[in-house]
Amino acid sequence: MRIIRAAERFQFENDWLFATWLFSFDHYYDPGNLQFGPLRVFNHDRIAGGAGFPTHPHREMEIVTYVLEGELFHRDSTGGEGVIRAGEVQRMTAGTGISHAEMNAHPTNPAWALQIWVLPDRSRLTPSYEQKQFTVDDRTGRLLPIASGQGVPGAVWINQDATFYVARLGENARVEHELKPGRRAFLYLIDGEISLGDEILQTGDQARLVEPARLDITGKQVSELILIDLP
Repeated sequence: MRIIRAAERFQFENDWLFATWLFSFDHYYDPGNLQFGPLRVFNHDRIAGGAGFPTHPHREMEIVTYVLEGELFHRDSTGGEGVIRAGEVQRMTAGTGISHAEMNAHPTNPAWALQIWVLPDRSRLTPSYEQKQFTVDDRTGRLLPIASGQGVPGAVWINQDATFYVARLGENARVEHELKPGRRAFLYLIDGEISLGDEILQTGDQARLVEPARLDITGKQVSELILIDLP
């Protein structure tokens, strides 16, 4: 298990975006931090009111957006359009090529979101779009699957043998996840403080695991996390 602390992350800021990039992205390049299995990009973004990402293209990528606070307006070249609200997840298959824009739907309040890219399990997929709302109760005290290519009921579909889980843990609340042989796990603490086995993780810390294990996660205070089980 490798623990990467919040202070070790790369951060970028301009007049409308404050971003934390957990893997090489844009002008941040680290040859030792390109990806983790098929997990290629993990960005924690704060987007100023009325601002956002203008229309731009993507290819051959599964893009998952999970809104933490506020609302994002989405429009893409498949005809997909709508508002992604806090607790909602959106999956976009870029496939053979897609263009999209994501803007903060509120004129003044900032929005917070995770932007996560996963390499697909095959190329030349037809571009598509899907989103689904989950409530705070849905993820409280449990690992809630929100995106999966493993046929998990209730999760949006991604074209990769991976599952994204989110959880909200109160103090002393505990969840477990079995990491099977040949699998890896990526855990990011969005907010709060947890114990992961004998390790203590605080806001912005991440853990990358590559050995079979039973992940024992306990809230030390009210905490929000995301866990991705990957090949």
